[in-house]
Amino acid sequence: MQFPDYHGASIVNLMQSLIGARSHPLSETAPYPEAQLLPAAEIRKARHVLLLVIDGLGDDWLRRHSPAGPLARHRLGALTSVFPPTTATAITSYLTGDAPQQHAMTGWYMWLGELGTVLAVLPGKPRYGGSTYRQAGIDVQQLYRHRSVFARLATASVMISPRAIANSDYNLAHRGPARLHSFEGLPELFRVLTKTVKRAREPTTFYAYWPGLDSIGHERGIESPEALGHLQAIEKGLTQLIKQLAGTETLVLVCADHGQLDTEPAKITELNSLPAFADCLRIPLCGEPRALYCYLRPDQGKRFEHLCLDHLDQDFELFHSADLIEQGLFGLGTAHPRLLERIGDYCLIARDRAVLHQQLIGETPFHQIGVHGGLSSAELMVPLCRFDA
Repeated sequence: MQFPDYHGASIVNLMQSLIGARSHPLSETAPYPEAQLLPAAEIRKARHVLLLVIDGLGDDWLRRHSPAGPLARHRLGALTSVFPPTTATAITSYLTGDAPQQHAMTGWYMWLGELGTVLAVLPGKPRYGGSTYRQAGIDVQQLYRHRSVFARLATASVMISPRAIANSDYNLAHRGPARLHSFEGLPELFRVLTKTVKRAREPTTFYAYWPGLDSIGHERGIESPEALGHLQAIEKGLTQLIKQLAGTETLVLVCADHGQLDTEPAKITELNSLPAFADCLRIPLCGEPRALYCYLRPDQGKRFEHLCLDHLDQDFELFHSADLIEQGLFGLGTAHPRLLERIGDYCLIARDRAVLHQQLIGETPFHQIGVHGGLSSAELMVPLCRFDA
C-alpha cells in the first residue's frame, strides 16, 4: 500500500497549480503546494486551459496498453489520486480544489449525521433508494458547504458534463459561476469541447468529465477487449481535438480520478457469510467495497478486531479511522469538523484484489469486475498528460 502524496504529487496539487495560475492575486493560501509536474507558472502561459478528467484511467494500465499512444507520448508523469481513490471523493477534489481532509466526501456511501442516514452521495439518495436531495428539500450547498473551484478562478469557466448528470443536484452545487454544457456520448464530447473552446472570446478555464471507461471497467473488466477498444476511441478523439484546436493557445490537460483493477468471484466476500462480523456493526458498512468504514455497537471493538484477524486478515488491513487522519491519508492541515464522523470507528483497506460487500434487503449481489477504492498502484496512480494547441 502507498498513501496519496499531497506534498506535490497528487491531483489536489494539480488543482493548486491551476488555482495559482488563474486565481485572483489575493486568493487565500492553501495547505497544499503546487504540482511538481506542472507548476502554476507553466499553466499561466496559456490563454485557455482545458482539463479533461477520464474516470477510471489508471497510469499503470495506460502505459501497459497504449505505450506508444498519444496519451503516453504526452505524459508528464503520474500523480496520486486521493483516499479513497474513487469518483465521489476524487471528483469533489477536482471541483473544489480541496483534499478529502477538507471536503470530507469519503466515498460512495456515507453516514451523514446531519440527515440521520447512509447516503449514496453522488445521486443523493438514501442507500435503500427514494428521494434525491432536491426531492427531499435538501440544499446540497448548505449540507456540504463546499466552495466551487470555479469561484476561486479569475477567468471565465465552463463545466462540460454528461447529459445524464449535468443537472444533478451534486453537479449544480459544485458548478459555481461556471457555464454548463452537456453532451451525450464520446463523439459529442469532443465536438462540444472543440466548439466551446473555439468560441471563447476571453481567457477561459474548461473542465470536462468522461465516465465511459470506468463504466466499462466495472461491467466488463478494465482488462477486457471492450475497455481496450474504448481507450483507442478516446485517443482517436483526443488526437482530432488537438488538431482542431491548433492556434487557440489552449493548454489541454488529461488526468483521471482513479484507476481500476479486476477482481474475481473468489476474491469477493459477502458480509452475510460472516454474521458475527455483521453483529458488531450499528449501521451498514460505508465507503467503498475496497475501503470500508465500520461503525461499531458499544463494547464491540475487541470482538471486531479478533473477527477481522481471524476472517479478513489475508484480504484486508484494519486501521483505527482516527489514526488515518493523523497519518495524513485524507490530506494535510486542519480536518473538516465532520471528517471523523464520516469514516467510522475502523477502516478496512483491501489487499490484492479483495472486495468486501454487504448486501442489504432489496439490493443485488456484487457484480462489478473492475474495482477501485484501495491503495494499490493500479487504483491510486493516474497519468497527467499535456497537449499544447
